[in-house]
Amino acid sequence: MTAFGTIDIGEVTRLTRAGKLAEAMALLKGQEAPGPAPKEAGRSARASAFRSIIDMVPPAQAGGAWTAPGSPGQAKAAAFPDLGETMRTFRERLATPGALPGLGEGFGRGLGEGVGPARQAPPVPDGARFEERSFTAEAGSRTYKVFVPSGYTGQALPVVVMLHGCTQNPDDFAAGTRMNELAEEQTFLVAYPRQPQSANLQKCWNWFNAGDQQRDGGEPALIAGIARAVIAEFSADAGQVYVAGLSAGGAAAAIMAQTYPDLFAAAGVHSGLACGAARDMPSAFAAMSGGGAARPRGAGPAVPTIVFHGDGDRTVNPVNGDQVIAQATPGTDLSRQVTRGETPGGMAYTRTVQSDAAGREVLEHWVLHGAGHAWSGGSPAGSYTDPRGPDASREMMRFFRSQARVPAQTRH
Repeated sequence: MTAFGTIDIGEVTRLTRAGKLAEAMALLKGQEAPGPAPKEAGRSARASAFRSIIDMVPPAQAGGAWTAPGSPGQAKAAAFPDLGETMRTFRERLATPGALPGLGEGFGRGLGEGVGPARQAPPVPDGARFEERSFTAEAGSRTYKVFVPSGYTGQALPVVVMLHGCTQNPDDFAAGTRMNELAEEQTFLVAYPRQPQSANLQKCWNWFNAGDQQRDGGEPALIAGIARAVIAEFSADAGQVYVAGLSAGGAAAAIMAQTYPDLFAAAGVHSGLACGAARDMPSAFAAMSGGGAARPRGAGPAVPTIVFHGDGDRTVNPVNGDQVIAQATPGTDLSRQVTRGETPGGMAYTRTVQSDAAGREVLEHWVLHGAGHAWSGGSPAGSYTDPRGPDASREMMRFFRSQARVPAQTRH
């Protein structure tokens, strides 16, 4: 796995922009940049660069679980960075006739497709629905899936917006987090926005782009629009709308809490980063390795936030979980309670709860000892899960339901 702290990000960026992709990817792999390749070896060098990019995507693991290298009983993990800008540059180069001869025209358009095991849609209980929708606005369009539990009869239900990680999709994320199963049990709606490859080749939410960190623009406007569309279609409870995500989706969830505090009553950030932790690709690498500096919370109200992060995470440094909590902390004094435990699967954890003067929990931080970059307590039916850990989905819903509020008039 690449040690991000030792990478010369400026040189990686320079090489990428210059089209020297093999050299750039070698640096990202922690290798010396290769010298000029002989003409007869050009195809091999280009293929090596392609393989390096594929190596940045976690390989298929037995059961689909992915945790930190060296974790007991777990397969070796691979790095899972958000390489949006690098990938777009690579794709553009491949799509340019003659730019990288020998790979074939259009080769880059399918990059990333078919990586990892095929995932089937999670089973749907009798009377429930898991349906595809589309949302279009000035900022663009996204499809999404919505789970409607069998217990829905027109009543005003809570809504949870789930933002998947890189290379994932709504079906995969629903299967891994088991959020649909929980929604069927507790009767709430779940919406899964889909990030297409046209927006990011690895299907990452573009949390590191300044244009996707603001209200009424970019991806935040689309995600908020999907949440409002679900509220309108199902007459949902606008005072119980929540957002959660993993990795790039966790970073996007933190952005939604900062940009739409009037829409979301609480947020769940799993293995993610704070809003504004990065503004471009170089600063994204720095933030992921623990060298970022999240911007202070704006003038809006603080959104109650629950964080899960493994202290063995080698993709997004666990200090980012601390930064998410710091950014979500309100300006009032909070009491703090720390508990420690271990799951039946053998994972130890430390849980820190901060409450306001009225005793209401407003911040909750779970540090998962020895865990890597994966959804805690998830199902092997989905990718990037660690079944050994505490049930993050259930704990998030417990926290979310305690934050129900009477919604204020929202701005559009």
